[in-house]
Amino acid sequence: MRKAVRRVGSRRALWLVCLLAHALSGLPAAAEQATQRVVCRAGLGETRRQELSAQLRAITGWPGLHFDGDGALDFGADAPRGGSPTARALLTSARGGKNLIILEDASGRDDVAFCRVVEGGWKGGAQGRPAAFVVLIDFTDFSRVSGDADALAAFNAAWGALHEIEHVVNDSVDPKGPGAAGECEAAINAMRRECGLAERAEYFYTPMPGAESGDFKTRFVRLAFERTRDGNKRRRYWLYWDAGLTGGLPDANQVASK
Repeated sequence: MRKAVRRVGSRRALWLVCLLAHALSGLPAAAEQATQRVVCRAGLGETRRQELSAQLRAITGWPGLHFDGDGALDFGADAPRGGSPTARALLTSARGGKNLIILEDASGRDDVAFCRVVEGGWKGGAQGRPAAFVVLIDFTDFSRVSGDADALAAFNAAWGALHEIEHVVNDSVDPKGPGAAGECEAAINAMRRECGLAERAEYFYTPMPGAESGDFKTRFVRLAFERTRDGNKRRRYWLYWDAGLTGGLPDANQVASK
């Protein structure tokens, strides 16, 4: 059973899609400290941690970014080399913020399409503990995406995680209908610009033209990215995948990286 939970912030509303409440256990004790507010759950194994940290290093420009032995996000000691200042600011706010953000491997789960964030509940009660949010990352879904190289470079597990972290840290919202990228993706697109990458043109994906025709019906969909090249010429790039394989909610217009 799923339900939508509306979290009201000081200036805007944050929509979180919630499964059954995540009970938090097995986290390192340091996770509740102010300096340990972005941590990996134990099930997010070393290979996935290295994959995610490598992607985050490319985005942030922090050459030493990694997850330490307790699974906590560590920026390293070296100064950034290129990368996105906006991404660095977001992760700095997340790591030192009031909420605990747990990264969890949700690969292969039918109820997660790419990424989503859910509220977590502490076993034994939340008194004296920070509010917790679990960022579910389906690494398998990202491996099923194909398309233009410019779009693929701007869409991976780290970009999806940053989208969810932006929701938690800044209460930014997504659009309610097609035709726009939305407030949250506007922040992520700023990071893409700083990295010299294509920007996401819309929040909602759309069915592929002709996907419902022929003998073998699929749920192939596409997602648009754009960038300016050759002066002011705007070019569009596409990602493609089978929404029947990536899972998520059964809405034909379900978004990627909600």
